[in-house]
Amino acid sequence: MLLPLAAMKKSDFYYFLPEGLIAQHPLPERDASRLLCLEPRTGRIKDRQFSDLIDQLTAKDVLVFNDTKVMPARLFGHKDSGGMVEILIERIIDEHRAIAHVKASKTPKENALIQLEQGYSCVVLGRDENLFRLEFQGDRTIWQILAAIGHVPLPPYIERADEKADLDRYQTVYAREMGAVAAPTAGLHFNDDMMAKIQANGIATAFVTLHVGSGTFQPVRTENVANHIMHKEYYCVPPATVATIRQAKAKGGRVVAVGTTVVRALESASSNGGLQAGFGDTALFITPGYSFLSVDALLTNFHLPESTLLMLVCAFSGYQPVMAAYQHAIEQRYRFFSYGDAMFIS
Repeated sequence: MLLPLAAMKKSDFYYFLPEGLIAQHPLPERDASRLLCLEPRTGRIKDRQFSDLIDQLTAKDVLVFNDTKVMPARLFGHKDSGGMVEILIERIIDEHRAIAHVKASKTPKENALIQLEQGYSCVVLGRDENLFRLEFQGDRTIWQILAAIGHVPLPPYIERADEKADLDRYQTVYAREMGAVAAPTAGLHFNDDMMAKIQANGIATAFVTLHVGSGTFQPVRTENVANHIMHKEYYCVPPATVATIRQAKAKGGRVVAVGTTVVRALESASSNGGLQAGFGDTALFITPGYSFLSVDALLTNFHLPESTLLMLVCAFSGYQPVMAAYQHAIEQRYRFFSYGDAMFIS
């Protein structure tokens, strides 16, 4: 029985995950991950390899990817008092100003100077709710400073410092629009060979941009799901993508979203009925009961318990089939979260 949003509880989306199933490193090869295939209508589950994804697609389908590029958005420094500071850039406003999370033993005050590595520095301009407005000093742009001293902003459940290999592996092979602080992780499984096979099989591809923010890792803090305030993320759906999707639909093909970020972008661009090209900020919160307008199939990783992303997947595929599939994945010791295995729902 489907509960109305007002009756949904955060705890309805809880599952127990053994800590050892949280992937701390990527596999040596991108396409070596496992692929759990779920048919929501029947509840049927098949255990496959990610390289088998091609077998799940037809030449009528279109794969839609998120081409956002992860910024080396984490910076370390200290205040004049000597206290250590960790900065996570959330959004860049212009060449010298940004909005960021700032972690310190004492909250830095307005006009406080933060000394960064290699002699760089920034000044706190003020607060923007729970974030800080920062201005970076000197002639170098923020992009140049991040390139020089920025660290890969690995998710909080990866309990290690970023490594050189993460510069490549926490980035999709087709990333091109800089602006995310988290990777669209369903896309991490694709390598150049896989992209070539997709093209060789006549499967159309299209791209949207959704700059994944750190809010994607923020827990739902209210037990009543209806009271959760969704974070905003920038998205863009270009005219060429709309045209490709319409062509696929006209042929009877499916729109296959590579990741929940693609779902949010396409569904946000369909909010006035049909899919339209456009851009802006979206705070679309998809929960069970939502009627999907543009997406027919979904490739996704496994998501945290009680997260908005798990709620989205349950909305797409049905609560019972998804929770049963997650239990199966745990029993079969799939790898979970960003560097983990994948799930294909059709």
